[in-house]
Amino acid sequence: MGKLSQKDLLTIHELTLNDVNLIFDKATELKEKHKKREPHEELRGRTVATFYEKPSLRTRVSFEAGVAQLGGHALYIKAIPGWKYSDTHLKEGIPDLARVLSRYVDAIVARVYEHEKLVEMSRYASIPVINALSDLTHPCQGLADLFTIKEHKGKLKGLKIAYVGDGGSNMGHTTLLGAVKVGMNIAMACPENPKYRPSEKIMEWAKVDAEKSGATIEITNNPEEAVKEADIIYTDVWVSMGMEAEAKERLQAFQGYQVNMNLVQKANEDVKVMHCLPRTEHEISNDVVESPYSIIFDQAENRMHVQKAILTLLID
Repeated sequence: MGKLSQKDLLTIHELTLNDVNLIFDKATELKEKHKKREPHEELRGRTVATFYEKPSLRTRVSFEAGVAQLGGHALYIKAIPGWKYSDTHLKEGIPDLARVLSRYVDAIVARVYEHEKLVEMSRYASIPVINALSDLTHPCQGLADLFTIKEHKGKLKGLKIAYVGDGGSNMGHTTLLGAVKVGMNIAMACPENPKYRPSEKIMEWAKVDAEKSGATIEITNNPEEAVKEADIIYTDVWVSMGMEAEAKERLQAFQGYQVNMNLVQKANEDVKVMHCLPRTEHEISNDVVESPYSIIFDQAENRMHVQKAILTLLID
């Protein structure tokens, strides 16, 4: 099967297209074995440390269940933002924490506020560091999303995905980076305020990958324009965890950006709608979530299969 070209998984941009295909092939294999209840304990005797500055449902359960199915053991550590203390009463800074854990466990999965914490951790850890969400990107979710699209559409390259909402969020960034990596054209409908559009760094990365893959990038403030001829419509919450103080401002800024049945019907007839969850009816209407257009819960399931693939390919 091979190994990934990177020691860590911090962003999709850092992966090669071959890395992405390896992950998808392995995820397909592991998903089939899981469905058939065939044993696949490829991480027997292995231990994964998982840190959470933010609460989690899908990330925590999918990683812990996945590691268990692979025959390994996941350690849950609730980290207080700032990394000064945790449930294990560790008081080390990140450099010492990363080096100590490298002597105990086989990989570190971390869900943090600031992406730079992951970068620093990967610099000092001799074991894989996996980004389970940061303020910059959410690569495990993004890879699961691409895997889900491929399951439903049979391909990725040449498809059009429309992202409607906060293009400056970690999922806006991730959807953009994932699309152009695999050759999908992307149209992003976001308010004109720069804070709701992809950052300069992300745009630089996206343009590099788009040039390699032949993908196109369009950014507009018109959701109807973005979804025209779209094969996939993607959205995410407008007020993410930690942004509660901005709720009133954000809800006002995104008026007119709800993914509802009227918007969906302006896309291709066989369009699929995605949301990484948790959801509110601000950004997506319930009738769309419950409609045949929705593949939202396939996305949620595939988090586990894709993360199992990532773990098996990264852990030596």
